Amino acid sequence: MLCDMQYLSGYTILFADPVVADLNSLDRGARAQFLIDMSVIGDALPEVTGAYHINYAVLSNSDPVLHAHIIPRYSDETEASRKHLPWSYSREVMNGRPFDATRDAELISRLRAAVERRLAG
Repeated sequence: MLCDMQYLSGYTILFADPVVADLNSLDRGARAQFLIDMSVIGDALPEVTGAYHINYAVLSNSDPVLHAHIIPRYSDETEASRKHLPWSYSREVMNGRPFDATRDAELISRLRAAVERRLAG
């Protein structure tokens, strides 16, 4: 799903299915599937968004639910921003472009199609 903050367009969050606390709670097959799904989204994002790089973060600290942040990075970010974590942006910037179902519908559609092509091939 797209993150509720779209300051970096295409910022996606992948949740594990089944819901578990962390990667180590999954069996080997489910771990592999989670990581493959994460990488497939990461492969699709540059095609859809024009991102030049993808950041990945697998977390479950504050929310005890395994999830991966898949974050496109853009060449038009300032050099200082590109070299730091995506969460280094000010709160004003991060909250300045919230997810909008109408605005982001085409992005969702294109991302879904790109992911489905990769999964089919």
